[in-house]
Order: sequence, then structure tokens, then C-alpha cells
Amino acid sequence: MLVSAQQQAMILLPKRPGEDPTAEAASGLQSAALQALRDNVQAQASQGSTQVQASIARQATQQVNAATAISDKVDEAFAKTRVQLQTVASSASDEAKTQGSSALDAFKDYMSKTPEERLRDSILEEMGITQEEFEAMPPEKQLAVSQEIAQRMQDKTAMAQVEKDQESRTSGKDPATDMFFASL
Repeated sequence: MLVSAQQQAMILLPKRPGEDPTAEAASGLQSAALQALRDNVQAQASQGSTQVQASIARQATQQVNAATAISDKVDEAFAKTRVQLQTVASSASDEAKTQGSSALDAFKDYMSKTPEERLRDSILEEMGITQEEFEAMPPEKQLAVSQEIAQRMQDKTAMAQVEKDQESRTSGKDPATDMFFASL
């Protein structure tokens, strides 16, 4: 079964005037109704055009006033936000400068210490004692704390040496071999 893809155009022949009396009557009534409607709209337009124009003018001025008020409020809110951001930014930058300088000072202090002083400070921290508290202690107590610090330093040094020896054994390197390669 073949289906044609072409569509056939249907052409309707117009009826000749006078052949269908009902169509002519409907057409006449329709044109009369349209004419009456046009006349009515024109009459209302001529009478109400001044009223409509005045109403449109009032609405336009109200809209302009509302738009101006909104624009003013937006500008005011923007200005307030900008001032707040500037004050927050300036206070934050001041804070950052003070914190940055204190952090920098703390880092410089730490780096200026010898490894022994760093170890001593870490042991004091483990004990929960600050340097100021240590200096404020009576001499007998300072001596006891100093002995404890010396003992812990020896223990940490011994533990570091044991770890180093274990590491060299597990890696299979001989210290003599390392010295030989270092001399090359």
C-alpha cells in the first residue's frame, strides 16, 4: 500500500452573492453591529479622552515619584553599606597588622633561639610552666625544674639517637659506607 506524501489543496469556491439569503442577513447584521460599536467607542473616546489623559498623567507622575523614592532608598542603602564595609575593612586591616606583627615577632623570637633553648621551652610547655612563671619561682624550685628539664633533654637525646640507629639498620646502610661515599 502506497501513501502519497503530497497533500492536495482544497479550494472552496466562494458563494455568489445572492445565493444564500441567511449568510447575507448575518453579514448585514454583523456589519451594522460593528458600525454601532465603532460609533460608541468614538463617542466615549471623545468624551473620555480628556479624563483618560488626566488619569494617565496622574498615574505617570505617581510612578515617577515612586521610582524616584525607590532610587533614593537604594542609593541611601548603598551608601550605608559602603561606609560599613570601609569601616570593617579598615578595622580588619588594623587587626591583621597587629596580629601579623605579633606573629612575625613570635616567629623571629623562635628562630633566634638555639635548638637547646627551643627544646627547653617545649619541655617547660609540656610541664605547663611559662618562662615568666619559671623566673618568678624561688631558687630551690627553679633548681628542681632545671634538673627535670636536663633529665628530659637527656632522655629525648637518647631516644633520638636510638631512632637514628634503628633507621640506619632498617635501611641497610652502614655508617662506614656513608662515610666512604661522603668522602668521594
